Amino acid sequence: MNPTINDVARLANTSKSTVSRYLNGQPIKKRTEEALKAAIQELDYHPNVNARRLVKNSTQTIGIVVDDIANIFYSGILRGIEKVANQNNYQCVYYSGTSNHQGEFGFLNLAQERQVDGLILISFTKRSDELFRRIRELTIPVALVGDGGDIAENADIFSVDVNNEHGIKEVVRYLNRIGHRNIAFIGGPDDFTATHQRAKGYRMALEENGLTYEPSWTVPSDWSKDGGYKAMRDLINIGGMTAVIASNDETAIGALLYAHELGFRVPRDFSIVGFDDIEIASWVYPPLTTVNQPLYQIGLEAADGLVMKMKHKDAPMKRRMLIEPKLIVRDSCMKLL
Repeated sequence: MNPTINDVARLANTSKSTVSRYLNGQPIKKRTEEALKAAIQELDYHPNVNARRLVKNSTQTIGIVVDDIANIFYSGILRGIEKVANQNNYQCVYYSGTSNHQGEFGFLNLAQERQVDGLILISFTKRSDELFRRIRELTIPVALVGDGGDIAENADIFSVDVNNEHGIKEVVRYLNRIGHRNIAFIGGPDDFTATHQRAKGYRMALEENGLTYEPSWTVPSDWSKDGGYKAMRDLINIGGMTAVIASNDETAIGALLYAHELGFRVPRDFSIVGFDDIEIASWVYPPLTTVNQPLYQIGLEAADGLVMKMKHKDAPMKRRMLIEPKLIVRDSCMKLL
């Protein structure tokens, strides 16, 4: 037979109620806590989730839906979520959006069937109005990471994202400070919200810094190295710019490669900047100036807001939260002044 809470209490020489307090994350004496940890390990005790659900109407579980769980980009966000979950005695259950043809829609039944106490949906693609409507109908708290939709219309839904506009503005300001006046921009896929936010930040920063917007210097990409390679080819054919902002690091690396293949030297002939600060950005030649996304902090904030609402049903829910990114200056830009 599987060990019970009574077995744990007996072995730890304490009461059943004390075991329950410990399992529910409530404070107990340090000596008692150590005895319970030892008893639980010796007995290989696991709480009965179904029984807890019946008694407390709670599973102590957070469901995390990632649009592609195999993408290492999300690891920082997941570590932040796990940190908060562990501190609050919640378990995390992970689901990959690619495993369900309905994407995030396909996992909303987890909430309807009360299989989890809260949901975190992680995706940086545009979410549909229908998905936001369905989220509002759920009876458990939900936190979104990435696209939060129209801020006015979805003010009742908690979401966390990086401040993409601010990140690109910082890049333009930096390039302007070191003497660049002709700055090109490589965009991204249309179905990503960040694509439009970063493009908007670029346009706004040019205007704020008194720089001219040249439409031909804005070219699209698919955020791949190959897309950056082709985009840089188009920009060099157009000519006239001294600096290129790529809206992600993969694209910037592709642009670097094309420039090198044509015999140009970066940053002597072109300054190139990326966005994301992926690991390889510091290993390419020259090491890439980029914008660091605070992914760990995004995960912390998303989980913290969700847990607060799960623990305190009447607590005011946090709304849209934008985390400020940080410009990382390396060697891919040259001062012209």
